[in-house]
Amino acid sequence: MVYFIHNNDGDIMNNQIVQEVIKDNKPKIAYFKRMLYAFIVGGSIGLLGEIFFQLYFKIFSLDKETALSLMSISLIVIASILTGVGIYDKLGQFAGAGTILPITGFSNSMTSAALEAKSEGIIQGIFANMFKLAGTVIVSGSISAFIVGLISYLGDKIW
Repeated sequence: MVYFIHNNDGDIMNNQIVQEVIKDNKPKIAYFKRMLYAFIVGGSIGLLGEIFFQLYFKIFSLDKETALSLMSISLIVIASILTGVGIYDKLGQFAGAGTILPITGFSNSMTSAALEAKSEGIIQGIFANMFKLAGTVIVSGSISAFIVGLISYLGDKIW
């Protein structure tokens, strides 16, 4: 079946020609390059977290749990500041999932939601939008933890 399409000049174009033009002009997505960027940036965030952990654990001689907590807090604060000044979003455009998966991605989401809603006021704007997002994450995390805990519990009882 052949379709005819009118171009801007009013001329009729064959559908096959249109499909070829679309195919030739379709942007090429470099999947390997995007995955490499995500891996490098996500790995760099993990490396930064490890540097903070070692700093708190070995240099400041804090216990392991405190050092891990401070490492998480440090990454969250840095991601929030970078989101506030617009750098984290550019990094996200560049690296994709490499910035979303670590804890910094959640920090970025919370900070972005707060910044978008600040004109609506503190309670109805910032808190409401932040907790809409946080609620989804907390519920899905709680359900996942329950399922994994149930599987672990049943696995211990069976084996």
